[in-house]
Amino acid sequence: MPASPRTDNVTDTDLLDRLQAATFRFFAERSNPANGLVPDSTRDGAASSIAATGMGLACLAVGVENGYITRDEAAERVRTTLQFFHDSEQSNAPDATGYRGFYYHFLDMETGQRAMECELSTIDTTFLLAGALLAAQYFDRVDPVETDIRTLADTLYCRADWQWATNGNKAGVSHGWTPEKGFLKAHWQGYNESLLLYILALGSPTFPIGPEHYDFWLGTYRWKKLYGIEHLWCGPLFVHQFSHAWVDFRGIQDAYMRAKGIDYFENSRRATYVQQAYAVRNARGRHGYGDRCWGITASDGPGPAQHVVNGKAIDFYHYCARSVPWGPDDGTLAPWSVAASLPFAPDIVLPTLRHFDANVPHCQGDYGFFASFNATFPNGNSPWTSTDYYGIDQGPVVLMIENYRNGLLWRLMRDCEYITHGLRRCGFTGGWLDGS
Repeated sequence: MPASPRTDNVTDTDLLDRLQAATFRFFAERSNPANGLVPDSTRDGAASSIAATGMGLACLAVGVENGYITRDEAAERVRTTLQFFHDSEQSNAPDATGYRGFYYHFLDMETGQRAMECELSTIDTTFLLAGALLAAQYFDRVDPVETDIRTLADTLYCRADWQWATNGNKAGVSHGWTPEKGFLKAHWQGYNESLLLYILALGSPTFPIGPEHYDFWLGTYRWKKLYGIEHLWCGPLFVHQFSHAWVDFRGIQDAYMRAKGIDYFENSRRATYVQQAYAVRNARGRHGYGDRCWGITASDGPGPAQHVVNGKAIDFYHYCARSVPWGPDDGTLAPWSVAASLPFAPDIVLPTLRHFDANVPHCQGDYGFFASFNATFPNGNSPWTSTDYYGIDQGPVVLMIENYRNGLLWRLMRDCEYITHGLRRCGFTGGWLDGS
């Protein structure tokens, strides 16, 4: 797939305008108006993802700012969503919506009850609560609906029992809990999307965990040098984006980053360049990879299957966390993950988005970029393309385009006392956090 020359009639601004508006429509059209729940994906019968629901709350603020939705309609949608979570059953019953202030990863779109015997998810609750706090910052007017939003968001955040979620383990916050088996064995370790989780857990005014949990987490990091680029490593691209959708890490550092002389924003910039460098080298010989065709992350895929391609057997996966540089990598690329890196490296992201737009038309539909495509998978004369959209893919596209353009989400969360308190308790100093 050769790179397309830039055309004069489609500017970067036009491309981003179209992509953001189309992606926002996923949340506007697919959420349940009765309870605000957002589906995990566009697949028939999909349950709601609470992380996608939290991202949808933040996207409503972006929608107002860009004229996609009126402020009154957006505020009503937000209040409906927060009221549902406030009133839904919190108990250890297997069909409740949540427990101890946390919520199940997947909920029935209509009833809001636990779906698929999933876990009470600490990380997905993190993104739900972040969306609530963002909405509380944005909807700041003195009227009944917006006042309710602020009250509900505060109540939801303050009742999450982060201390309980550690299960008394110094390793930090558990991945989750089920009423059938109790806490999951895994705790959040190694650099990953739980950066925001720890900020919320330490910032809580009611059930905060201690700085020792964060310090333990920092001790599980892995610093790598890949393709001549040193950075705090984690292979899937989304890890370097999800917490950044909410918090402006430019110029602020915790103990780990102070020792390395960079900040998390710079780290994500480097991770984005590593992704491009990996695709340019293309050691596995995947089809289509190049300086304008990259983006490996957790995504949908064409498997499970195995095919012989160019004389080599390749395992193809369904949905999994694909990773750079050690894999898995079955040739599946996710254009949305490139768009979500826009604030970090626009110089390589924008040409790549233009390439996808001009040369990979099958990767787009009514709601912007589909989840993924794979030109290596045997699929006749055209690359395999996911026909689905996932809420946790859609959210970062809307939010990070907005952060790139004007920093809306970052500015709002700078004024959230829970975020700033959490950052300070994690040991962050410098930059805007210190008023400079």
